[in-house]
Amino acid sequence: MTSVFHLAFNVTDLDAARRFYGGTLGCREGRSTATWVDFDFFGHQLSLHLGEPFATAATGRVGDKLVPMPHFGVVLLLPAWQELARRLEAAGTDFVLAPQVRFAGEPGEQWTMFFRDPFGNPIEVKGFRTTEGLYAV
Repeated sequence: MTSVFHLAFNVTDLDAARRFYGGTLGCREGRSTATWVDFDFFGHQLSLHLGEPFATAATGRVGDKLVPMPHFGVVLLLPAWQELARRLEAAGTDFVLAPQVRFAGEPGEQWTMFFRDPFGNPIEVKGFRTTEGLYAV
């Protein structure tokens, strides 16, 4: 079995979470109760529990940009990243950092986009041409 990452955090409305994670992002819903719901987040397990979302602040410096911290996300191969970017743009997503390439022409060249779920939880999705680029130095 390949390792699967698990992340649990708070949301304030499970139906809104289902619309965003299930509908907009296309994540498959798993088990749920009246107080939490699981999603297959691109092969990893998210457990969304009713409660107060964590506080974030734009304190992460990447090049000349400040990004929300803490945040979570996923790394996709570029075609899947491009498809998700199109889906988010079509859904009218208010991006913190619009889809773009960073470190162009350098080792670790990557495409990135930052957005928030309906509860303010920041998400980064990175795209790479190959998995070898993920840890390139």
